[in-house]
Amino acid sequence: MKIDMPTQVKEIIAVLQQNGYRAYAVGGCIRDTIMGIPPSDWDICTSSLPQETLDALGAQNIVENGMKHGTVTVRRNGQNYEITTFRTDGVYLDNRHPQNVQFVRTLEQDLARRDFTVNAMAYNDTDGLCDCFGGTEDIQRKLIRCVGNPDQRFQEDGLRILRALRFSSQLGFEIESSTADSIRKNAHLLQNISAERILSELIKILTGKNVEYILLHYSGVLEVFLPEIRPMVGLEQNNPHHIYDVWTHTVKTVAAIPPERTLRLAALFHDFGKPDRHTVDSNGIGHFKGHPEVSAVMAEKILIRLKSDNQTKSDVAAIIRMHDARPPAEPKYVRRQMAKLGERRYPMLLELKKADSLAQNPRTIPQKLEYISRLNKIYQNEMKQGGAVTIKSLAVNGNDMINLGIKDGRMIGECLNTLCQLVIDGEVDNEKGALMIKIKELYGSTKTRNSNGI
Repeated sequence: MKIDMPTQVKEIIAVLQQNGYRAYAVGGCIRDTIMGIPPSDWDICTSSLPQETLDALGAQNIVENGMKHGTVTVRRNGQNYEITTFRTDGVYLDNRHPQNVQFVRTLEQDLARRDFTVNAMAYNDTDGLCDCFGGTEDIQRKLIRCVGNPDQRFQEDGLRILRALRFSSQLGFEIESSTADSIRKNAHLLQNISAERILSELIKILTGKNVEYILLHYSGVLEVFLPEIRPMVGLEQNNPHHIYDVWTHTVKTVAAIPPERTLRLAALFHDFGKPDRHTVDSNGIGHFKGHPEVSAVMAEKILIRLKSDNQTKSDVAAIIRMHDARPPAEPKYVRRQMAKLGERRYPMLLELKKADSLAQNPRTIPQKLEYISRLNKIYQNEMKQGGAVTIKSLAVNGNDMINLGIKDGRMIGECLNTLCQLVIDGEVDNEKGALMIKIKELYGSTKTRNSNGI
């Protein structure tokens, strides 16, 4: 098998070979190339020790901060290439990091320590493909399978549990049965993984094409760090709008929304508050009144727990909070939501409403999609006319208030808020003359008034 490597990778390998060492491109770059996917990065493994690698390549554009674990980073044409000495790992004391590494001289020993067969392949133009563990066959079978004993692999590094789910979700591969059994058996090891790493892997799982399968079949694994899932599983909604239990509906909402991190996080969390708000009326119909607010608060707390950035946390909570609102499809109501959410978030809300609808009773979907389409048309028209109305976008400002004799800061703020709402509701045009007339109507001849500094 011939693998086309970047020129810089070929050159690095050639230099190491000329100095008497073995060197190969290794890991995910080989997997992706075989699958016809352009690799995001290229890693190299070699029989040379870190100092030998430095001596062979020279000191220019070299980063040495990984040398303790055998890694030297080389920068070529704006791209970083990690070159790691063949190694085996010592004892894992924290189910995450080896206590030490031992450098070895054979590629086969190095590949044997890796996580999954599809990642345990290496290549150079001299030796061709080295595939000791059946990675190419597993690619053909679309299978994620551990190298060696699955329990040992996961107990060495608990993060590999989420990596298995991530590769399955992103590549559309099934997880081999013994590997799947071991994932469930060792799921508790995720308690030892940092929140930042869990969130990173979770987002990659959520944005994968096989996400529906993973969320449905491995919900028990996710419950280790998202225990809020547990009461959703099997909670029937008994509602004319729904045919799925809360968790299945949630999973189908995630799968129906575009694979962007904020949208998929919002889809995942949008109904987390339903178990808390579940009631059943005298006719046996299930209700979940107030669940959007509860879900938004839960989403914020979870994302804080997972060390999310503030922007993502704020965006997710904001659109969850409004996802179940159903205002009339009229311009003033769309303008109100745009003003509250912001014009950047409003289309996110529409995407969540659409996905939420697609995951409900098929009989109700056409009507709901038609309603969302009308909202979107109004939104697009509003954007053509200048976008969301905010105080900053008003044709008047605080100085205009002062010129009319309104000098009290509290009253100026109150006036601007009132004007903004009037423009949103279409009761006055956002034009300076019209707004100045409206101010005089609302506040009279303010220069004759004498209270609070006016």
